[in-house]
Amino acid sequence: MVANRKPIPTEADITRLTGHNFPGGFYTVAHWENFLLTECTGAALLPDGLVHPVALFHMPIVGAGTSIAEMFALGQAESDLSIMIESYDWEIFVALREETRFAINGSIISANRCRNEQGDLYDRIQFCFELHTPDDSLAARVTMTWHYTRNML
Repeated sequence: MVANRKPIPTEADITRLTGHNFPGGFYTVAHWENFLLTECTGAALLPDGLVHPVALFHMPIVGAGTSIAEMFALGQAESDLSIMIESYDWEIFVALREETRFAINGSIISANRCRNEQGDLYDRIQFCFELHTPDDSLAARVTMTWHYTRNML
């Protein structure tokens, strides 16, 4: 028996997350940040101040005024180890450039209770973040789908 196990949230607690909006905000990738992110991937810096796509892992979350910790808490994650990634979908519509102030909004677009093939319970939560240029053009959309496993630890 596992001590200190958190209770499983109700299905209604999970499904009502659909439509949750994050506060929104702004994010600018500075040259130094882009350099370090690019260096971490082992790639060469992209020309003309282009931002390495790896920035799309954190830029939308921070820019939308949230955090990984808050996203874990919203889905009532049992622990930091109970999240499984289903997918990250990055749509880039215009070149993302250093020193550009992007307006970012985000929301939960779906939240469902599911069972895997073995019958284990999990909650599937899908987040969507949109980045807009200073002239309000849609620059990128990031859709992340996470599984919040239940009683599997």
